[in-house]
Amino acid sequence: MERRNFLRGAVIGSSAAAFGGTLMHGAAYAAPAQPGAGPYGALGAADANGIMLPSGFSSRVIARSSQTVSGTSYTWHSAPDGGACFVDGTGWIYVSNSEINPSGGASAVKFNSSGTITGAYRILSNTRQNCAGGKTPWNTWLSCEEVSLGFVYETDPYGVNAAVQRPAMGKFKHEAAAADPVRQVIYLTEDETNGCFYRFIPTTWGNLSSGTLQVLKAGTATSGSFTWQNVPDPDGSPTATRSQVSGSKKFNGGEGCHYANDTVWFTTKGDNRVWQLNLATSTYELAYDDSLVPGGAAPLTGVDNVTGSSYGDLYIAEDGGNMEICLITPDDVVAPFLRITGQSSSEITGPAFSPDGTRLYFSSQRGTSGSSTGGITYEVTGPFRT
Repeated sequence: MERRNFLRGAVIGSSAAAFGGTLMHGAAYAAPAQPGAGPYGALGAADANGIMLPSGFSSRVIARSSQTVSGTSYTWHSAPDGGACFVDGTGWIYVSNSEINPSGGASAVKFNSSGTITGAYRILSNTRQNCAGGKTPWNTWLSCEEVSLGFVYETDPYGVNAAVQRPAMGKFKHEAAAADPVRQVIYLTEDETNGCFYRFIPTTWGNLSSGTLQVLKAGTATSGSFTWQNVPDPDGSPTATRSQVSGSKKFNGGEGCHYANDTVWFTTKGDNRVWQLNLATSTYELAYDDSLVPGGAAPLTGVDNVTGSSYGDLYIAEDGGNMEICLITPDDVVAPFLRITGQSSSEITGPAFSPDGTRLYFSSQRGTSGSSTGGITYEVTGPFRT
């Protein structure tokens, strides 16, 4: 059963694009994605912004670190990282983290219905190494601190309410978050070489001030079944959260995380893998592993932030590699979607689709300069399949 047949007819919602797992109930595990022809064809020559795109797609620069955002008086933050889009009337908002320490945080840029920038502003200030995060179904942005004993901050993309620290979600080296409205939990990745994968169960769905932090337990294999167990001390001191539960499964550098249709995907940078949890069956498997690509160079390395489209394609940004965003299709083909040229000292961050799925936002964290003050945030438009 192809993943496409499992999910076709699902629609994008406010919290996540809809797609499903490769595992049919009672069937064998699917093989990890393999290289093949992408749905949009080969990449063309680099455009004026240095981006190689398939035919029919185009790019524009939205913002540059240390410079005023066009049409506003707001100076865009350094080291743009994880991001997400939110509906704003007939327009939308793109939120972006700032991965610097100690004056990190997050900013937002607003667009009207035609895609014109109408505003930009700060939504989180003076936090530490804000890497990735996640969007909630109630339209807040969870900004994660990638530091030892780091916090998750719940922020308001609309700039009305003050950001709130959420210690109940655990203190550890946070990377990303993904909301599951079906089970009413938030999944969390940990950027440690022996990190864990967690879920937070709020006491009341929609209120993250209290709840239970659990860690995934499983064997050492790359596929199998899993369970959850409470983390005794989410505060993580004196014993780190990842060391509190015997049998908790270790992952080599947890990065991006995305939920849709009873499935959660997350990346691990230490082994260049994309993991897939099939939540309906409590099983896990590999959606991609660059060491299992036969012959030639793997098309996806340096796996990092991840998002999904309404069609069911998974888009994964590279930290290094050859500066590509690659996609994994519902029928398990991995292929480059775009490549940024001339920025080998950077990484791609923050991929997120506009609410209608026609625009993809992302950043080059250090741009052409290789410095955190040289970040560039882009928009790509074109015939995305929906």
